[in-house]
Amino acid sequence: MARCYSVLVPNRQPSLPAIWLISDARNDDRIEAVLERLPRGSGLVFRHYHLPPLERRARFNALARAARRFGHVMVLAGEARQARAWKAHGAYGGADRLAQGPGVLRLVTVHDPRELAQAHRARADAVLISPVFATASHPGGHTLGPVRFRLLAARSQVPVIALGGVTARRARAFRLERWAAIDGLSGGAR
Repeated sequence: MARCYSVLVPNRQPSLPAIWLISDARNDDRIEAVLERLPRGSGLVFRHYHLPPLERRARFNALARAARRFGHVMVLAGEARQARAWKAHGAYGGADRLAQGPGVLRLVTVHDPRELAQAHRARADAVLISPVFATASHPGGHTLGPVRFRLLAARSQVPVIALGGVTARRARAFRLERWAAIDGLSGGAR
């Protein structure tokens, strides 16, 4: 396909980062500091569900500026149309929310084989499979564990990002190519 063009055509999608910071009410006061420490070209999934709409948009804009300064990819939890309107690189959420809309990077959340199939039908560019380990977000909740995570990841037709109780130490120990965290990157986990 590249031979069809007489000039270099830029890729419309950013490359998929290996490390993703997930925003949350409990790490909001540390996000800028974490973005500064992350390797250049990491990702930020902006959730901030706890904020009212106008405050959420203002916080998104502030963090988008910080993310750009450090060369990070910024993804908005919401529909693809909203992500495009907010000038995010992509959208994050369930397959049902991301199946429609403009062409942006789509990160789809997956917890089981049924949701993985839905993610494929929703044109996911990558899936966040969770929870791999116990998390502060869902104390006492069901976890996949490393073995079931690997079995589910092996069925994916798109890149996989491990989420849920992941820390840098666990990412190294379990050889996770791509991973995401809230506390595991912002100081709430060891």
